[in-house]
Amino acid sequence: MTLPPGAIRLDDVVRDRGSRYAVSGGPVQGRAGIDAFLTGLKREKRFAKATHNSWAAVLSDGGPMRNDDGESGAGAVILRMLEREGLTDHVVVVTRWYGGTHLGGDRFAHVVTCVRAWLDAWRKAR
Repeated sequence: MTLPPGAIRLDDVVRDRGSRYAVSGGPVQGRAGIDAFLTGLKREKRFAKATHNSWAAVLSDGGPMRNDDGESGAGAVILRMLEREGLTDHVVVVTRWYGGTHLGGDRFAHVVTCVRAWLDAWRKAR
């Protein structure tokens, strides 16, 4: 996978009723940086074929940005956590491979778990 320097990817963070979650993130410069990060992530076939690649970022030159990628509300959850952390110019992407069973509200808890795991790894790597 082609991710920029400083990027962190954690695979198999959560498994629930057949769905699997991973989280990736790293430093970006502007919207073009976000697009490049997502392109690099999706160069790996399994991420390109994932059901959802929800993401958020707070850009110093563009403010908050998010995309649910079909996982309604997931981008807002990621964004809120990044804002609370005060983390700017980093994108965090939560990837879900749908397992055939609707998870209801549990999917938000899984997004939170993924972002927390990424933030912990990011703090340790600093």
